Amino acid sequence: MDRKLRMGMIGGGNGAFIGAIHRAAALMDNQIELVCGCFSSRPDVSLASGREYFLSDERIYASFREMIEREAALPEGVRMDFVSIVTPNFLHFDPAMAALDRGFDVVLDKPMTYSLDEAYRLREKIRETGRTLALTHTYSGYPAVKEARERVASGVFGKIRKIYVEYPQGWLSDRAELQPGSNAGWRTDPARAGKAGCMGDIGTHALQLAEYVSGQRCASLCADLSAIVEGRSLDDDGAALLRFDGGASGVLIATQVAAGEENDISIRLYGEKGGMEWHQAEPNSLYVKWPDRPMEVVRTGNGYMGAAARANTRTPGGHPEGYIEAFANIYRNFARTVRARREGREPQPEWTDFPSVEDGIRGMQFIETMVRSGSDPDRKWTDWVG
Repeated sequence: MDRKLRMGMIGGGNGAFIGAIHRAAALMDNQIELVCGCFSSRPDVSLASGREYFLSDERIYASFREMIEREAALPEGVRMDFVSIVTPNFLHFDPAMAALDRGFDVVLDKPMTYSLDEAYRLREKIRETGRTLALTHTYSGYPAVKEARERVASGVFGKIRKIYVEYPQGWLSDRAELQPGSNAGWRTDPARAGKAGCMGDIGTHALQLAEYVSGQRCASLCADLSAIVEGRSLDDDGAALLRFDGGASGVLIATQVAAGEENDISIRLYGEKGGMEWHQAEPNSLYVKWPDRPMEVVRTGNGYMGAAARANTRTPGGHPEGYIEAFANIYRNFARTVRARREGREPQPEWTDFPSVEDGIRGMQFIETMVRSGSDPDRKWTDWVG
């Protein structure tokens, strides 16, 4: 395949924050080009958005179904290769299934689907079609996070005993969803977001980060969920005690009502011999702690980093890499994997290091388990729903 991969996009038109992030990330490494899209449920907005991206009118569509059917009818050398779906949660499943049915690979924003049942059906479709799906759990794309994961797997900290992960935001400290055009509107609406608000939006990120770095899976939890802002239907704050299948215990905190906070997702892990912590607010640093010597500050872009971090680092040490680059690592690894598979080659292991449909299943199971646990004040521990 001696060309760029051709991307179509569903959602992400004018005024949509995450669509611009996806486009910047996808195009960063010159492996992908945007060739078509249905950028809004409003045909006029879709058309105006596509023209701003310099697409021809015949490749700008009024509905995702029209887009997928017409793209599938185009010659192989013209049609899109994959679709990036950046819509609200309730509009993830149908376009993903339609794309997979017509032979297209998929990049999907999280949480993967509206419900756990949809997640299981999407996984079956992936298995049936053999297509590739990437889920944009961005934080696992940071080089320092990959270094943390590699160090845990090496056993340098011994058996991991404690895991703390938190994601505080403050943007929903008031009724932001009542403001015209606010992205908070669908996120706080059960009909469009699903069973969970905060826990679906950012709690799933925290859970995926904890499991990715530790290599352990949450087996049970004890949750407390709240809708703190009066009048809100879905949770905007919550926490859980966690038990992992590898023996670790932990705490997960996610809130969107911590006034003044931005997006300070962070993780701390402690083993028998030492521990470490990482904060997105300073994403190029990993703090490694020992009981018998001074703390180490590990910086990305330096020669002492492991293979996984090096494979996902673009600049020398001291040149910051951040959120869009982490996003781009997912797109680049996805593109390399899709290209290899379409050429009948086995992808290199570092290329397949991106969140997949299995991470999507875990996220939806997490939402289900949190809601089940949090809805019963007399229940102490809830086994993982699966």
